[in-house]
Amino acid sequence: MRVIIAGGGNVGTYIANELNETGLHDVLIIELDPDRVASAERGNITPGVPWLNVDGCEVSEFGKAKPETADVVVAVTGDDEDNLVISLLAKQEFGVPRVIARVNNPSNEWMFNETWGVDVSVSTPHLLTGLVEEAVSVGALVRLMTLEGNRATLSEVKLAPDSPAAGKQIMDLSFPRDSTVVAVIRDEHVVVPRGDTVLNEGDEVMVLVTPESENRVRALLVK
Repeated sequence: MRVIIAGGGNVGTYIANELNETGLHDVLIIELDPDRVASAERGNITPGVPWLNVDGCEVSEFGKAKPETADVVVAVTGDDEDNLVISLLAKQEFGVPRVIARVNNPSNEWMFNETWGVDVSVSTPHLLTGLVEEAVSVGALVRLMTLEGNRATLSEVKLAPDSPAAGKQIMDLSFPRDSTVVAVIRDEHVVVPRGDTVLNEGDEVMVLVTPESENRVRALLVK
């Protein structure tokens, strides 16, 4: 899989190294700052991952990275405006199948959707908030991540003793068609859910829901 990472900061270089180490991906980092590119190449901070000094917000410059051959573009600069422009160009000008964008300022998250070419947005502050809530909350449906331009949400709930789902099989709970249980964490082990999986008090249940099904799913899992 060919991956172009726009932004050579700590986040971009970390992602590049992680992907490259798998040996499964062809990774390229594009970066506007020539000094950062030169420093990265001198220090060899991403072994095996090339850098390209171009402006991802300019069509002709971005084109030098051959984004039309990429399977994924990841926009992780420190500027939300740049990430949106890069995402839009990747999707509309070069037809990149999958575009992932970093949200730096949570107040801008509403813009990171399909209108701007974003398939998946990642807001670190919101993600951290969700993880903190998940760590301290029992009996509350906590949103962890939004997907597909907010058309779906990955949420989690730790089942309280009085949860309507405790002691029941997943198939008997009649989850809405546009929702699904994707994992159950029990005693620090991941349980791959099946229809006959019985949910227990204390289980951490991860569900994928749409905005239309969220309230129904909450009613099934939370009293």
